[in-house]
Amino acid sequence: MTTTERTTLDANRRTPAEPESRGRKLRVIQMLEAYALLILLLGVAVFFSLWSKTSDVFLSTANLQTTIGNQSVVAVIALAALIPLVCQEWDLSVGAVAGLAAVMAASVLSGGTGLVVAICMSLLIGAGIGALNGIIVTRARVHAVIATLGMATILAGVTYQKTGGTPIVSNIPASVTDFGSANFLGIPQTAFVLIAVASFVYYLLEHTPFGRYLYALGVNASAAKLVGLRTKLLLFTAFVLAGLLSSIGGVLQVARAGGAEHRLGEGFTLPALAAAFLSAASVTPGRYNVGGVIIAIFFLATLNSGLNLAGAPPYVASYVNGAALIIGVGLAAYLGRKRSGETG
Repeated sequence: MTTTERTTLDANRRTPAEPESRGRKLRVIQMLEAYALLILLLGVAVFFSLWSKTSDVFLSTANLQTTIGNQSVVAVIALAALIPLVCQEWDLSVGAVAGLAAVMAASVLSGGTGLVVAICMSLLIGAGIGALNGIIVTRARVHAVIATLGMATILAGVTYQKTGGTPIVSNIPASVTDFGSANFLGIPQTAFVLIAVASFVYYLLEHTPFGRYLYALGVNASAAKLVGLRTKLLLFTAFVLAGLLSSIGGVLQVARAGGAEHRLGEGFTLPALAAAFLSAASVTPGRYNVGGVIIAIFFLATLNSGLNLAGAPPYVASYVNGAALIIGVGLAAYLGRKRSGETG
């Protein structure tokens, strides 16, 4: 055998291994990309656990329970924002809907109305506002950003009119506040509501035709319409679900805080949207998803909690949430284009 033939044979022997090696590297890169935010979350938690300014308190049971309990409310509202976002539509009213639902629930509870009636009324209000958003977007053809921003502004006025600027905290039944502050097996009870809502949204999006249709609508609305999907009805339903889930978050906040005040919704909108957008950078990069929302919520919560315990000024949280929203939108757009290129 000549030298040339031996070289060719050796090259042929190595060729099958090269694609396999590249495949392994690609899988590792994809896994790192999918769980980068989770790794970052764990890194931030370790940092604050070891940092002298926060190490004594950060991992305390009280701090962990407070963080999980409070973030359960924000996570439910973020899941509400996720559903229209799957269709590539923004719902900027989720925080305002939660705020109004909370104010209405607190108002009727303080007046002696039963808990079941208060919850049902709040859920109907949320679903009704979602339906109105859906009609404005699908029938009047107003851009979702404008429609929901306008709705949020209107709802801010409604909540202020209802409360007169005074928090509603009196005569809230003890059964409500006890649920919001109590723990079961060391876990805040509000977290179990989050688990139930997240499980519902996950099943809806990942294991039903409706969820697949929503994702198809988000990928290409024109193509979805051409294959026979009722795109307007799908989008309308997405906004109704967003309003309904937002109102659940509002009622949960009443239990958690023992009341409600008119500016409640303002504090929920930005972190909820930031987490919804950041979900596209985690678990399934380029695709908005439930697991990514949960990871993003607790990443932001861990970062804000650590900074707060370290004595950072309150306005730092605004910097963090605002930057997270910008980064989330940018990553979602980049990973979405990348995903489309890989599947195209």
